[in-house]
Amino acid sequence: MKIEFERVGFSEQATEMFHICKLFFEEVESVYEPSDDARLLIRVTVTADESARTIAAEVSMTDRETGAVHGSRHARAIEARDEGYRRAVKRTVGYCLLQVLQEYTGIEQAWGTLTGVRPTKLMHNLMMKHGIEHCKQVLRDENLVTEPKVELLSGIAERQLKVIPDLFRLEREVSIYIGIPFCPTKCAYCTFPAYDIRGNNGSVEAFLEGLHYEIREMGKWMREADVAVTTIYWGGGTPTSITAEQMDALFATMQESFPAMDRVRELTVEAGRPDTITEDKIHVMKKWNVDRISINPQSFTQATLDTIGRHHTVTETLDKFKLAREMGMNNINMDLIIGLPNEGMTELQRTLDQTAALLPESLTVHTLSFKRASRMTKNKDDYEVAERDEITEMIRTTSEWTERHGYVPYYMYRQKNILGNQENVGYSLEGYESLYNILMMEERQTIIGLGCGAVSKVLFPKVEHEDGYEQRIERFPNPKEPAVYNKAYKEYIEKKIRLLDEAYGRVATGQS
Repeated sequence: MKIEFERVGFSEQATEMFHICKLFFEEVESVYEPSDDARLLIRVTVTADESARTIAAEVSMTDRETGAVHGSRHARAIEARDEGYRRAVKRTVGYCLLQVLQEYTGIEQAWGTLTGVRPTKLMHNLMMKHGIEHCKQVLRDENLVTEPKVELLSGIAERQLKVIPDLFRLEREVSIYIGIPFCPTKCAYCTFPAYDIRGNNGSVEAFLEGLHYEIREMGKWMREADVAVTTIYWGGGTPTSITAEQMDALFATMQESFPAMDRVRELTVEAGRPDTITEDKIHVMKKWNVDRISINPQSFTQATLDTIGRHHTVTETLDKFKLAREMGMNNINMDLIIGLPNEGMTELQRTLDQTAALLPESLTVHTLSFKRASRMTKNKDDYEVAERDEITEMIRTTSEWTERHGYVPYYMYRQKNILGNQENVGYSLEGYESLYNILMMEERQTIIGLGCGAVSKVLFPKVEHEDGYEQRIERFPNPKEPAVYNKAYKEYIEKKIRLLDEAYGRVATGQS
């Protein structure tokens, strides 16, 4: 769909308008000058009354093929402590544009104007200033979020504060992500660093040598900066792709290097691929007090696993889950994906029935997203996936299933190009919420990423200004490819420490 935009009274918001249009049309080309071959002409007019601190937007849309015309107008106050002019324009224009496109297409967007990854972060920001009912009303009235999503969002935010009461007071602590970039095979939908451990993408031993060094250097920095560790999460890739001996050595280096390991609240290892789980690896995890693992079926339909390139069987998933249970792993997460190729309600029900027989302590329910660099996206015509209405029904069915089995949502996030404009939700039984998942998604403390493809997110102190406050969050990615990491890890560690020193107000000598 080619769309011509005519903007009057403002010049920003091109990106935001594009993202809202993407909610309704699979392919969108937007232009900002006259175009004879654009099917839709959208005229957006913004007026501001600075003395009254109000913004008004008017959107009119004409379909040049049918002659249909749709329009919407909306005005809002600029709340001095909550938002500035640009943010008010964004929200007001988004409100009108969404209403026009919903009327034109007949498609209701359950998340309204919210196109970002972290709607729960918005909810927390609102809850810091207002009561819960006021926050819900803001989502309904200003963001056009539907009632089921408002309740999901508010329920998650309230539960997170129950699980981590000091969620907003963790500035002097960090969480650690350790990226192990190897897998037995790469799944068709995956864009994470996941290299065949049998391949030639850089020596595994050379990578582990660099990772040991990085753990020691970051442990030294944390001790000197007097920064404690809240949670540790091993991800990737599949961390259990390496041997039990290699895992044991990494745990020993962590124990020696990180401060106050006895006070770490949670240690998770993604044992996601059942074909990498062995008895000796579980022994190692038990030895080092790993208190949460993931065993991820994604689906319990064998044909689906074959299609997406997960070279393990349904039976193997069941057997490895049983093995972990027998060996005393009592906090197991399972990942499921809604909308995998050739799956509909029948396949989903089979997966839910099998999950009911296992009852893991937590479930992370993803909705399939066509990530730009994945094999599935590059060969999209080869994969048949469910339509929007069926995806919505599958999400509803899964939500009802979790409620019947005692699971409650505790974190969520959204992605671009996600089927049906839905969301990914983490559910858990009471007391089995993943603390790392909450902290990582809500961005309330620094996350230090170690290893291949790991991204550090460094939080700087909040800066007050007349429209409220801003907090700088700087991403620092490690190389994704093992061969590059192996050559350059020392250089990346030095840069990361300089960034951390800046954020924590430390001078180059390492002294406070």
